[in-house]
Amino acid sequence: ALGNTPWLTPDKAFQTRHTITISDVGLAFYQGLWAYDGWNNLNFVTEEIQNPARNLPLAIMISIPLVTLLYVLTNVAYFSVMTPSEVLSSGAVAVTVGNRYLGVMSWLIPVSVVCSTFGACNGQCFATSRLCYTAARKGHMVEILSMIHVKLLTPSPALIFNAFIALIMIIPNDFDAIINYFSFAAWMFYGSTFLAHIVMRFTQKDAERQFRSPVIFSALLVLASLYLIVAPIISEPDLWYLYAAIFIVAGLLFYFPFVHFGWNPPFMKYITMGLQMLMNVSPPTEAPKDV
Repeated sequence: ALGNTPWLTPDKAFQTRHTITISDVGLAFYQGLWAYDGWNNLNFVTEEIQNPARNLPLAIMISIPLVTLLYVLTNVAYFSVMTPSEVLSSGAVAVTVGNRYLGVMSWLIPVSVVCSTFGACNGQCFATSRLCYTAARKGHMVEILSMIHVKLLTPSPALIFNAFIALIMIIPNDFDAIINYFSFAAWMFYGSTFLAHIVMRFTQKDAERQFRSPVIFSALLVLASLYLIVAPIISEPDLWYLYAAIFIVAGLLFYFPFVHFGWNPPFMKYITMGLQMLMNVSPPTEAPKDV
């Protein structure tokens, strides 16, 4: 309400000590898009949504603009009371703002952050576990991941598997590195998905579709994905990007023998049975219908 807006003017908001290149913009996008990542998670749980043909697009069209508006207004609030240098030097911007202006009620900010983080983690766990569960059900991952708990009816093996992967990802103990490498890998897959949508629109014209979207959107997103993949590598070349790409391509070593050719090692059935008894899980009695 004080009207402090000097740092919101274009000449101040984009002031920098060095020339901004197009590659720098791509790397900066990684940080911003990380905050918005999750826009696609609802698609993973389509089977658990009532009337998905109506409710899925409606939920996406309502939630994304609301979250975007909330994030933009939050950043406007930050830069109304802090300078860019203060924002950069702060370990937690929201907490700094709370300590400076909320007084004895500053504890509301950390509590709100905890609630927001818990909600985000809960949504990620809920959605990504269903992704592994569905992939295993279709034979793209080990059979144990396609099973559900006999009492709770949740894909607990897939949940545990995702938790294990998350623990591995935090080993580097560098949050910026995690964002950059995760975003690099994620946008490789996003771009591949958009490209697949274009290809299938022409190769499977008569296929039944619950949802249709203009191909032009997918084409623009393919170009955006290519930019987000290439630009950061040009801006800050790092061997970790190469390691991430090699790790993804290495998946072909498992895909061709185990998925494409359907080879199933004899010892896997004993491992599956052991894990099945340990986690008290079993295949679903009725296969969920594909949407």
